[in-house]
Parts: sequence; C-alpha cells; structure tokens
Amino acid sequence: MTAPTAPGLFGALREQLTDAAAAFADSPDALAGILTGIVDDVDRALGERLEIFPVCHHSPASALAMVRRLRAKQPKVIYLELCEDLRPLLGELRNCRLPIAVQAFATELDGFPAEWSPLSVVAPITEASAEYQAIAYALETPDVELVLVDRSTDHVFQWSPRSSDEPPRDGAAADPETAEEAALHGDAVGVEIGDLRPRFAELEAYLLHHGKVRHWSEWWDQYVERPLADADHDTYRQVMVLIGSLFRRLRPAESARHDRDEDRERYMWTRIRQHLAASGADPADCLYVCGAFHAASHVEQFGLDSTAPDFAITPRTGTRWRYGLIPSSHSAIEAQFGLAPGAVSIAAASWTTAVSRSRLVPYRLDGQRGQKKTRRARGVAAPAPAGAVADRLTGFLAAPPALDELDEAELRGWCVDIVRLARRNGYLASTADAIAVFETSILLANLRNRARPTPYDFADAAVTCIEKDVVPGRRDVRRLCEILLGGDRIGQVGYDSLPPLARDVLDRLRPLGLDLEKRTVQRALLDLRADPALTPCSDLLWMLRHLLPPDAARPIMGERRLGHRSVQESWDLALGRNQRALIELGYEGVTVEQVLEQRLRRAVRGPDATAARALAAVEDAIRLLDSPRLVDELGARAVELLAAERTVDDAPDVLRRIRRLLAHYRTTAPALPAWCQAFVTTGYAHYCTLLPTAFVDEATGVRQVGAMLGFLFSMESLALSLGCDRTQLELAVAQSHPETPAKVALLWAARHQLGLLPLAELRARCAELLANPLVVPAFPQYLSGFVHALEPVPGLAPFVVETMSNAFARLPDPVLLPWLPTLITTLREQGPELVPLLVREAERTFPATLPALDAWTPPWVASAMSAAPTSPVAAVSATAGTVHALLVAHPESVDTVAGLIGGDAPWRSAAGPHSPGDAAAALLAAHPATAEAVAALVTTR
Repeated sequence: MTAPTAPGLFGALREQLTDAAAAFADSPDALAGILTGIVDDVDRALGERLEIFPVCHHSPASALAMVRRLRAKQPKVIYLELCEDLRPLLGELRNCRLPIAVQAFATELDGFPAEWSPLSVVAPITEASAEYQAIAYALETPDVELVLVDRSTDHVFQWSPRSSDEPPRDGAAADPETAEEAALHGDAVGVEIGDLRPRFAELEAYLLHHGKVRHWSEWWDQYVERPLADADHDTYRQVMVLIGSLFRRLRPAESARHDRDEDRERYMWTRIRQHLAASGADPADCLYVCGAFHAASHVEQFGLDSTAPDFAITPRTGTRWRYGLIPSSHSAIEAQFGLAPGAVSIAAASWTTAVSRSRLVPYRLDGQRGQKKTRRARGVAAPAPAGAVADRLTGFLAAPPALDELDEAELRGWCVDIVRLARRNGYLASTADAIAVFETSILLANLRNRARPTPYDFADAAVTCIEKDVVPGRRDVRRLCEILLGGDRIGQVGYDSLPPLARDVLDRLRPLGLDLEKRTVQRALLDLRADPALTPCSDLLWMLRHLLPPDAARPIMGERRLGHRSVQESWDLALGRNQRALIELGYEGVTVEQVLEQRLRRAVRGPDATAARALAAVEDAIRLLDSPRLVDELGARAVELLAAERTVDDAPDVLRRIRRLLAHYRTTAPALPAWCQAFVTTGYAHYCTLLPTAFVDEATGVRQVGAMLGFLFSMESLALSLGCDRTQLELAVAQSHPETPAKVALLWAARHQLGLLPLAELRARCAELLANPLVVPAFPQYLSGFVHALEPVPGLAPFVVETMSNAFARLPDPVLLPWLPTLITTLREQGPELVPLLVREAERTFPATLPALDAWTPPWVASAMSAAPTSPVAAVSATAGTVHALLVAHPESVDTVAGLIGGDAPWRSAAGPHSPGDAAAALLAAHPATAEAVAALVTTR
C-alpha cells in the first residue's frame, strides 16, 4: 500500500501555481483556486488508505501501469468500476476472442416507460485496457477476489432523465465503411470505464487548437499516452489524478451529468465500505480501479475514514435483465465513445509494441482465443513495501517532454506498405509517393513539435501525398492507414459462452456441413427432394430469416408462402457476422420457435397492434410454425382489432391479406376456420358502418375507400351465406354523399355494381363531364377514381379503358400532360395490382398490329354510330343493304318466301324495276322493325 502523503508534499508546487496565476491571470484568485484545488485533489487521492488506481478507457499506458502495479503489489481484493450485476459473466471471457462487450439486455420492462424497450447496456473490453488486466489477474490468481462496485444496469436507466420518450443511446458511425462493425453494439448504452474527456466544449477546443491536433484521441496520445508509457507508478498516479481533477473542476457545475457522476461515486464508495465490513479484508491488500475522473471525487462518502452515512441505494425495478457476451470491434468502441476513427486500433498496436519493448508479461485468461501463448512470470513477486510517496508531479510538469528518436525503419515500412495497399485499391501510387509520405510525415511532426512522427502524422501525410482529389475504390487513404496500422479487430464469442438458443441453432444447422461461426458469407444448397433430412434445416432458416437481420440468412433460390414450399433452396448464411443479433435472440427464449411465438403474440397484443398486423402474424404462423392453436388465437385477436378500429387506413392491407388467407383455406382445409368466418362477418358490418363517413372524410384516401368497397363486394357472397344482410350495404351506399371527384367516381362504380346505375347512364355521365368546360380540368380526378374502382368492380375494366381513351383523345394538353405523371406515380405506388387489369383489357380492345390500327374503329364508337338516329330513307336503305347481303348468303328460306309472294324467277338475279328483288325491298320498307332487328344483330356480331 502507498503510505499517506505528508502535509507539505506538494507545498512547493502550490506556491509555483499560485505565483503563476498572479502573474498571468486577470483574476488570479479564481485561477489560483482552481490550480491549488487540483493539487489538493491529488494530495487527497494519494493520501487515502485504500489505494486508488486511476485509469483511462482503453489506454495502453494505463494497462502497462496496471501490469507493473499488480506484479508489485499482489492485491487480494480488486474493486473495479463496472456494473455490479455483470460479475458472473467475466469468467466467460476466456472462451471468446477479444474485443468483447459484456451486455445486459431487457425486453420485458417493469418500472420504465414502454417506449424504451428494448434496453441494452454494454461494457466493451479489449486486451489493451487496464480493466482486462485486472480481470485476468483476479480470475487467474488464487485467493484473489474481484468485486464490481459501480451501479447496476437497472440503476443506469433509473438515473437516466425521463423527459424524452427514448432512452439514452450511443453514437452512430459516420463512415459507411465501418457502419456494420459500429452496429455491433446496436442501440446499447455504453458503460464508460475511466472516461477521460473534457466535459467543457471550449476547453477541448482550446486544447486541440494549441496542441495542433484534430481530435481528442490524438491530443491524448501525444501529451498523456506517450509520456506516461514508461513512467513509474507514483508519477503515473499523480499525473492521472491531476488530469481527472482538471477536467472535473473545469466542467460546468450545472452539467446534466454532474449529479449522476457524483451519485455513481457515492454508490461505489458505499459498496466498498460494505464489502470491507462484511469480508474483514485489510485495505492494505486492496486496490480500487476507477476512472481518473472519479479518483478526484469531492463527495462526502469519499475515503474509508469518511464519517458520512452510506449512500441510500434504491431497490431495482421489476425489469427482468438477461446477461451475455456479444462481439465487439475497434470501430464499434470508437463510434460508441466518440473516439477518432482508428484510435483503438492504434492503441492496440501501441500496446503490442510497448509490451515487446518493455518485456512485460501481461495477464491473460487461460484459454483466451485469438491470443498468442505467453510465458508466465517466474515465481511470485514480493509485495511492494509501504513507503513515503515522493513528489513526482512537480518534476513531470517542469521537465520538457522526452524526445523519442526517429525510428526510420518503422516509418519506412509504413510508407512502403501504404503505397502497396493503395495500389491494390486502385490508386496510382509509386515509389515516389512512398518517399513523399516519408518526408511529409517528418515535416508534419516537426511542425507539431514532435521529434518522432506519430501514426496520426503518418496518416495525414499519406492522405496529402496519395489521395489527391479522387477515391477510385471503396476505401479512402485514411481508411487504408487504419487497416495498415492494426485494422479493425472484431471479437467473437465462443460456442461455450453462447446462450442455449444460439448453441441450439448451430447444432440444428450442422447437417449443412458449414462452419457457421466464421464471419464469411457461406452458400448452403438444400435439395429437399433428394435429402428430406434437410427439411428441419430449411424450416429453421426460414424462421431465422424472419427474426434476424436480412443479411444473416438470405434466400437465393426458393420461397415459402401460403400453401407453397420449394423443393430446392439456396441460402447465403452469415450467422458469424450477425452473432450479436443471434445472441440477443437467445435472451428472449430457449428455442427459435419459442421466440417466434412470443414475438407474434406481442405483435398482436401491443399498443400499436392493428388488424392488418394481426393478419400478417397469422400468415407468419401458418408459414413458419405448425401450430393451429396459435393461428386460431392470432386470428381471434385480428377480429377484435378490426371491430375496435375507427379508421380505415389499413383497409388495402387487410383486403389483400384476408383474400390470400381465404384462398389458402379453400384449397387446403375442408371448411373455413371459425375466426375466418367471424372476420368476414365483422368486416362486412364494420366497413358498411364506416363507409358513409369514409366517403366524406378528407383524411381518408381514395385507395382506402376502394379497398373497403373491394372487401364488401368480394366478400359479399360469403358474408351473406354467413348471415349478413345485403340491405346494410345498400343503405351505406345510399347514405354516401362524397364531394371530391375521385370518390364520386367510386360511388358511381359502387351503384353500378349494385344495379342502381346502368352502364349506359354511367357512360352518359362521363360524356357530360367531358362536354362541360368547367369540369374538364377535374376530369383526371374522376378517372383516377374509376381506376381505383377496379378493386371492388373489376368488371368495369372495359369501361375504364374506354373512358381513359376518350380522355386522352379529348382533354386539352394543358390538362392532360400535367396529369399523366401523377397518374403513373399513383398507379405505381397505390395500385400496382390494378395495372394488369387495364393492360389485359387494353390488349383485348386495341389491335395488335400497326396497319390494323390505321383502319381500326373503337367498338364504343362503332356502337354509337349504329345507335345514332338517321332519316327514314337512309335508315331503310342501310338496313336493306345489310339485310340483302345476309339474304344473298342464305338464299333457301328467302326463295321460299319469294315463291309465296308470287316471284317465279330467282330473286337474287340482276333485276329490273319490277324484279323480285324490288319486291323484297318493298317488303322490307313496309316492315322496317324486323330489318332493323336483324341489322342490329349483324352489327353486334
């Protein structure tokens, strides 16, 4: 243990800082108070009986100092700043490949707003971190106890502000290249272990500007990380507490996180006191590992000798938390904690170099995957004797930074490798560019007062010399530098540490013969006819397709819909790449079938459940689960939701899905299930009740009203057979009085379907609209209504084609041309299923060849011409000519009639004024009704 500091240990430093404040500050009292307060914080932290070890998150310098201190002190108890309920998971790290995130996950909330679901907390762990070294030492050393003292994951959200409907979330990756890896943590809240970053924006901007760096990670690497890499223990502790105190005192007091940070510190010190009291451990054999920010705490519970009462810890809520490990990555950590891209990769490379240079043997868990075997330290180091702490802080602050010698071999290797990597990615790089990068790196380091170029200097030089003005490939030069300097290492959870569901999935897919733990995309071929044993694999893949992200299990060939199963399937599987999603699936149940059933039930029981979603859940249950009981339960819920709806926004989706389900049951079941019959009868009465309101409601679209009418007309026969009354539909149509043109057209179509509006009258109304100059600008809206009327009245397709043709022929260009794009986009977005009806009807109506089009007369025009009134003489002449041609073609019956009227010669011969042909013409003129009937018959045929 470190002995308490003497009262005057930092007296000289206090005097120097006070004199500096008086000489350079406009208000020396305020600055002097801050500077001397920082020294007081250092003095207080080092004088505590329980040794405090300040750390920074994912800092190689902290990890190196931790290794040295653990080997020297050999503590028996380690108090670690980490959520206390995550302790049982730490032993599973030995089965994983780092980086890994320890996670707490909850979907069933009790005590939190329902909108926050799901809740997730992650704590990422890398090898180049002091936390991992402490964990590995405690788990691998006998008789060492590891105690997590930070607030539980439940308290993380208890202490979150509730002014928003959304829980606190982490940041998102801005680089699309790393978006996939950054999403490994999802929407989880990151537990910041040893977060050292100014909470004062102006201070951070000032430090970056005067440090000649672009990002906080680069400033920390240059001014803290490298100077402390080889520092002794006392220097390291004093400097880290000094930095934590500085950022703490310069943070605005009214910061939103101020109270939460202090509550965390009260919580941790209370847990430490409770454990010491219960275990009887000697504080001299203990080590408290926390962030440097918390090491300079000002709370009244700070220290073992504090007389303040313990912090009142509220009980946890009834939320059921599930715990596990998920894969993490360098880019995911950078995105979640706001670090510069590549910062964690550079830290990992610096850690490897420092370990090799210092010949330290870091602590690792036995069996740790992805790690090289390292030799163990021989023997056990004797605990460091207690002694007085010297003032190392004054010398560290007064001494100039140690200048590292330029390692030309390392820099030269970087330059050659980046040129080679750039050429592979499409850049026109050469040896000259490698030389330019080398010289520019040294130049930038000199401009920034560095004797040795850092990876950040090298990356800036490479971008300047190689990238020019265009990125030929998918990766830019800065991304290539990140890959070169260490790359984005992605962790993996071992099979033994997976939840039961994930292990069950891997076991059930083993017949495919693929290593699904790999992160590569693998192709699976299933011939279910030749190998029926693969059918369970196919069933499982379709369920995973529904539950996991789209790229986890993607079908290339084959489909599964109602009543259809493919006999051959091909899949692209990337379960290793989506390990996090598979693990979180395991938090919800033991088997995939159980999770799917639970999700389907939640989908129909949630506050945003609708009848359309319930029908979709019914379809999924039929396709993916062989459970008639679940289907009946979901279907009954769909009936309840439909009866309770007060809007018809989902009417198109409801119509499409119930038609599909009815067709499925009619082909696969002897009778419709009870819930299906109830849905039809309930929907018939429900839509009849809402129809008059929907016609006049401006918020209800034409597509929704058309879908309502489609449900009523297409389900009418079934509904009437189940006891519904058609009078209800007739009354609903009679009570509808729309005002918008599109809905008026829909109403006309509905009346025509009910037999209340003949087609001739409907055609006359449209002709009247086209003839009215005041209505012509609005006629396209009527036409849109007729197009949507094809849903309830598909028999109107010939009339719609006729009306559209007349509109194209008669509407003026200022009206027609602006309307055409709207018609096309409307049909594409709202009625894609109606387009085939129009196309097929147009194909039957219009000629198939261009020459035939020139001589073609539309059938509606021909019928109008035949029905147009003419003079009696012309009518008789036209009728006689048509009938005469018919009689010439069929002479037998006509010859008999001619004989009866006294004609001896054949009537069809060339005749004079008094030939039998004249007699036939006279007969037709005397009895024109018969001739007109025959002529109409001929024209129709």
